[in-house]
Amino acid sequence: MRTLFQDLRYAVRQLRRSRGFSATAISMLALGIGATTAMFSIVEGVLLRPLPFPQSDQLVRISDLLQGASLGGNGEAGVTAPDIRNYMRDTRSFESLGGYQPFDYVLSGAGEPTRIHGARMSGGVFPALGVKPLLGRFFTQQEDDQHQQVCLISYSLWHGRFHADPSVLDSKILLDRKPYLIIGVMPRNFEFPLMPGHLNQSQLWVPVSFEDEELAGGASNWGFDMVGRLKRGISPEQAQSDSERVAQETMRNYPAFMASLRIRAVVHPLHEEVVAATRPLLHMLLLAVSVVLLIACANLAGLLMVRAIRRRRETSVRLALGARTGALLRQSLLESTVLSMSGGLLGLFLAAAALPAAKSFLPETLPRVSDIGVDWKVAAFALSLGLFTGTLCGLAPAFAALRTDVNEALKEGGRTGSAGGGHALVRSSLVVAEIAVALILLAASGLFLRSFEKMREVDLGFCPEHTLTASYSLPKQYATQSMVNEFSRELLLRLQQLPGTKAAGFISILPGSGDGGSETFVVDRYTPPNGANMNSATPFHVYGDSFQALGIPLLRGRFFTPADQADSQLVVIVNDKLAQHYWPEQDPLGKRLRMGTPQMQTPWLTVVGEVAGVKQGSPDEPTQEQFYTPPEQVRPDWGSLAAASDVFGNYGSIVLRTAIPPEQMENALRSTVSSVDSQLPLTQVQTMDQTVADSEGPRRFNTAVVSAFAGAALLLAVLGIYSVIAFSVASRVQEMAIRMALGSQRSAILRLILTSAAKLGAIGCAIGVLGALALSRLLRSFLFGVEGSDPAVLSLSVAALLLLALVASAIPASRAASVNPVEALRSE
Repeated sequence: MRTLFQDLRYAVRQLRRSRGFSATAISMLALGIGATTAMFSIVEGVLLRPLPFPQSDQLVRISDLLQGASLGGNGEAGVTAPDIRNYMRDTRSFESLGGYQPFDYVLSGAGEPTRIHGARMSGGVFPALGVKPLLGRFFTQQEDDQHQQVCLISYSLWHGRFHADPSVLDSKILLDRKPYLIIGVMPRNFEFPLMPGHLNQSQLWVPVSFEDEELAGGASNWGFDMVGRLKRGISPEQAQSDSERVAQETMRNYPAFMASLRIRAVVHPLHEEVVAATRPLLHMLLLAVSVVLLIACANLAGLLMVRAIRRRRETSVRLALGARTGALLRQSLLESTVLSMSGGLLGLFLAAAALPAAKSFLPETLPRVSDIGVDWKVAAFALSLGLFTGTLCGLAPAFAALRTDVNEALKEGGRTGSAGGGHALVRSSLVVAEIAVALILLAASGLFLRSFEKMREVDLGFCPEHTLTASYSLPKQYATQSMVNEFSRELLLRLQQLPGTKAAGFISILPGSGDGGSETFVVDRYTPPNGANMNSATPFHVYGDSFQALGIPLLRGRFFTPADQADSQLVVIVNDKLAQHYWPEQDPLGKRLRMGTPQMQTPWLTVVGEVAGVKQGSPDEPTQEQFYTPPEQVRPDWGSLAAASDVFGNYGSIVLRTAIPPEQMENALRSTVSSVDSQLPLTQVQTMDQTVADSEGPRRFNTAVVSAFAGAALLLAVLGIYSVIAFSVASRVQEMAIRMALGSQRSAILRLILTSAAKLGAIGCAIGVLGALALSRLLRSFLFGVEGSDPAVLSLSVAALLLLALVASAIPASRAASVNPVEALRSE
């Protein structure tokens, strides 16, 4: 140990003497290890860390797999209210089981009214999760069944709205203008439901308290979810078999209009459900950051190789004087380990400093963002990474130095000072490897940029410019359709009178918001092909001049007018995709369809207009079949896959097309709504341009992160090329001087050095192109409108890297061409 500490002190002294070398090596490693550590902390927080519940591996999610309905994806939906009742009553595989539904509420009675995220939950959810409240208690299943108006609030709401007052228990708040009794406060980090796509966690929880229409007519509303805790010794497969038995019994009791539907129970581990959608993205990003670390390691190995070559005379003298090879090997490894551990500590510090800012840029599809941070696992990962890279990068230069021929090394060190050509191949190979992996990342970045550009070129089906939007939801005090209609008419009239308003209206689903749903319908005189699912499309309820406000073009027919009332002819507007599907090569005007299933006797709606299909979410998602109805004509007895309701038009988004910048209309919009209903808060008040930008967020995030990694890889690769060429030039000073003394032109010297760099770049690019082509399959699912082997992207990437290789070698080449032969030969 004493010898080891002596060697360690000697290694530190040696590195302090070469401060430029040490600073360069530590900085490069800090960049690679810091980026890798930050990405690992995200992966660990989202994918690897268990859910924050006791024995979370026993938690499962139950859902229905629908057969016979066009729901998209794999056909897996949530569950219905009757499903929840039946699963809770009849299954035998769960210690506790409950259903829940995310729900927004208007909170008042404690400060200004505001809309907050919440959840309706049955009494079995909290026992299934196994958590305890910080203050108070949970509501019971009995309180749920009795429709008791009680609630629990989150830690953040308790602190922010109630100033952490411990006497908040048994006080009342108004939710949607109904009094609720606060009976508990949840712990600081409690978050449930854990839903990808929603970074804002729920802030209160109330009993689900099913209404009669949810248990009866709601049999066709798959808008709920279920979570359960398995009994000890019960596997998810056994629980699925148990749940399947209950599902089949539920299906036998379906009403007549659902006779064509078939369901199967699906049981998945809750953790897998939460992280499944983000796993491919995080794996890809971890791979990209690993490439950056690989280049940083190659640069460190190259720097250590150069250092070992420059110390060959010292090594030879020590060997000649009887030094043991083990001692020299230990000394070399200690130096590389000191460098790498210093880089690891600095990288850990950089990762910890960057993570808070990085979390704000994460896409909204990433769940459990609050769990991301630097803990002991992340710190251990960073330090282990530093130790591993130090050992790995130090071995090759150390063995290369020990294989030195003492006599030859002492002879070489005489007059020329050249290191000889023995290690040139190793140095060049490292640079070629750096260029190859940098090209792979650069090509990936180019593909993501091209994909993002293609997405921006997609026709959205609407014009987002000069449009202001705001979401609203009327409370249950608007109990009748006439009350909702009166509110809509009054607010629309006042909005139309605002200075700067060109068009105003309301729409139930805002284009580009990512929201949507599915309604079943029957088309007059249309015979579906054998094996086809039920006809379904996304429904929109529109009021006022919504089409004009959103810039949705009319292709045929007309928009809705004030004459389209409940006592007039029932009308519908369809989008071009739905029209082409059911009436190809025909004029859809005058065609008829009706809501529900063939078994239902619902009234016919006449098509009076055809509009362009709008993107409901990201522009790279396919356009859905869509139809539009005026709320005054929608009837509760239509009963379909959408939720049954007594009133329509009681929620949605206000849309204003303005003659002035829409941001300047925000205060006027809020004041106008307040003048109609002073307790109605607006949420997501923003321009349609911002809504579209939010929908592009995930792809923009992918592009930005991969481009950042590609930039870091390019920087490190250029530094590697520069260091190799610079060292090569420095070791060949006498050769260059002799060449010029014998008549060689400076341009020839310059060309010689640049050609050497170009050869390294060409070999690296050739290998990199092969690697990029092999990687294209992995990237295919992340691209839109671009092939993974796009020749333009690959060509530009190769050209950029070759140009950067020449630029990196220009300074050493210029230095070599400016050598004074007389002074160079005299110094030798």
